[in-house]
Amino acid sequence: MSGSPEVARLFPLPNVVLFPHVELPLHVFEQRYRDLVRDALADDRMIGMALLRGDWRRNYEGRPDLFRLGCAGVIENFAALPDGRSNLILRGVSRFEIVGEIEDEETLYRRAQVRWLRDEADDVEDLAPGLRRLVDRLLERRGAGAPPDLWERLPREGERLVNSLAFALDLPVVEKLALLECDRLRARTERLAQLIEFQLAAPLSGSPPGTDDIAH
Repeated sequence: MSGSPEVARLFPLPNVVLFPHVELPLHVFEQRYRDLVRDALADDRMIGMALLRGDWRRNYEGRPDLFRLGCAGVIENFAALPDGRSNLILRGVSRFEIVGEIEDEETLYRRAQVRWLRDEADDVEDLAPGLRRLVDRLLERRGAGAPPDLWERLPREGERLVNSLAFALDLPVVEKLALLECDRLRARTERLAQLIEFQLAAPLSGSPPGTDDIAH
């Protein structure tokens, strides 16, 4: 993928920020997204995940505002259901910036010209132990505690580990988008650690919604 604008199919959601190398399960039932998945499977299998912004509920069936930054993923697994719905696994591939939306009455779903963004990989091995300790403390504070095999199940490689944590942890969605904005892995790791420290210092309250059971 180059830095020149290309067309991406958009799948906007209000509560999900996808990261490169992370797998996102989706249950698809709206007709426009059935069409999107059908077209993606017939082409490059790519879908651009975008985050809804503002009072998106007032115009959800239309074109509510989007944040310009998103992450595209490739359909890794697909299972069609008898009634036309489907389940799929989307694996994050590349961040993108929306240059401009395409006005097209031929498709029910949204498309946009996007500029692909390059991630700069850094060595974060020195930051990983501290990040693990912060995650353990956060999970313990929220009453769950880290599963005994958590760090065995998570990827060990730096970028995949940091992105998996940024995606999976219960953090405000706008803060996750700020993590996605970081084009260097070291900056993303440091920012994630700061966010966790902020959560640890804040008074206990209800946890923000997670990403389980996403249905669209």
